[in-house]
Amino acid sequence: MTDTLLETAPLAVDEASADRLFRHARSTSQWTGAEVTDAQLQAAWDLAKLGPTAMNTLPLRLLVVRSPEAKQRLVEHMGGGNKAKVEAAPVSLVLAADPAFHEHLDELFPVYPGIREQLAPAAEVREQMARKNALLQAGYLIVALRAAGLAAGPMDGMDADGIDREFFAESGWRSLMVVNVGEADGEGSPHPRGPRLDLGQVSRTL
Repeated sequence: MTDTLLETAPLAVDEASADRLFRHARSTSQWTGAEVTDAQLQAAWDLAKLGPTAMNTLPLRLLVVRSPEAKQRLVEHMGGGNKAKVEAAPVSLVLAADPAFHEHLDELFPVYPGIREQLAPAAEVREQMARKNALLQAGYLIVALRAAGLAAGPMDGMDADGIDREFFAESGWRSLMVVNVGEADGEGSPHPRGPRLDLGQVSRTL
């Protein structure tokens, strides 16, 4: 029998995994204060890096902000209530796109010899590719953090240019968002989960 938009197929993962990764996971702003270890971040990255990107470009870069001094530098560039959220989080990750991702393509995409040299003069193309694929990776990373037993609170209210000047003047990375990371206190949010659109509301079948 052919599936329709009204039918739900069984998942290929167990229900507990679906709950942890999606159903019960929230954008978190309330934390237990438990330490976020390098091993946990490594475990999350080891999953996230496997998500597909165009030509295996992997342009996402992470700045791990732990120390009070670094936190205060970041807070200065956050907007409104996001300042307090950064201050409260055990760790804040600045997710950025690296327009110089092509420097790694001889290793990452050897099936296309010469692509590194081809992209080198195409700065505008690289900027667009870096941003689009790094945003893909950001989504993978949020789910991977949940799989590693952590909670994530992604935020976009910030002075991106200011963050770039503060932290990325030498590397040329371009900041995309800040993701606070830690162990959620309870549901991790004082607000009820917002409604979601159904598949039938967001799709067309041709």
